[in-house]
Amino acid sequence: MTEISSIGEFALIKQLTEHIKLKNPSSIQGVGDDAAVIDAGDKQILTTTDLLLEGIHFDLMYVPLKHLGYKAAVVNFSDIYAMNGKPTQLLVSIGISNRFSVEQVDEIYAGIYLACEKYGVDVVGGDTSASVTGLTLSLTCIGEADKDKVTLRSGAKPNDLICVSGDLGAAYMGLQLLERENTIFKSQKDADFQPDFASKEYILERQLKPEARKDIIELLAKNKLQPTAMMDVSDGLSSELMHICKASGVGCRVYEDKIPIDYQTASMAEEFNMNLVTAALNGGEDYELLFTVPLEWHDKIKDLEGIHEIGYITSPDLGAALVTRDGQEITLKAQGWVAFDKK
Repeated sequence: MTEISSIGEFALIKQLTEHIKLKNPSSIQGVGDDAAVIDAGDKQILTTTDLLLEGIHFDLMYVPLKHLGYKAAVVNFSDIYAMNGKPTQLLVSIGISNRFSVEQVDEIYAGIYLACEKYGVDVVGGDTSASVTGLTLSLTCIGEADKDKVTLRSGAKPNDLICVSGDLGAAYMGLQLLERENTIFKSQKDADFQPDFASKEYILERQLKPEARKDIIELLAKNKLQPTAMMDVSDGLSSELMHICKASGVGCRVYEDKIPIDYQTASMAEEFNMNLVTAALNGGEDYELLFTVPLEWHDKIKDLEGIHEIGYITSPDLGAALVTRDGQEITLKAQGWVAFDKK
């Protein structure tokens, strides 16, 4: 018998889905992008789903329930924005063990409803079930886009510019901080223990309460700029770049000194004696938008607030590589979040 951990998440997904053949003409895009695309006449419908399991995706020792609900909704919205669409409806399914009170479940839903209010999304259904393994959340988001506006991972072309919104690595360093303080708390068993979160508010917020980059989608639309390929940074920049390269049949070059990193992220990486670029490349959960645009759009892109040019698309034979500050090329590897990894 083959252990799942021996092949990894992406190989498992490929094995489970490679024989799928779309039979309905309304099924435009299936497995392999941030969301599925379904033809609906004048519009195209976008659908995405996320499964969150206690002990795998979150630890309730340091994740507030309201924040958990908010994040669970927002990460789904992010997938829709990554397709250049607009999230419109959300279905929420939850599995609850008997250790949770009604008030605690209300907290989770308060976070979900807060996110829906902010992003203009309607909760339209879902399911509830008892659970013997703790808390499980499964959210499905539905969105829409004009037929000519949907952006897949597969449209990048050689010489396209690679752009990313915001900054990278902050969510990962926020997670490292939470894990450290949780470990200290467990080892001391001191009722008066206070975690050391001073001057770390930004990286904590990026981990516990991320935002989907609706503003970037609106900014691009306002300037009449549609990316050639796009996805959100959930598993780490390196992994997402390789997804775009594989889907588009291209290579890439990304420059180390152009990767946007916040001061708190850099400070935390130094405190942990961790390589900063490694954290930015592989950390994940930033939910920034990674996208490509034609080279001739450089002058239009360079002055847009919150968007950074970090490299360019190459021919496929050149592969995917990081160009270091001293000009060396290092082959990119997907080293971010790995499901089914042995502990």
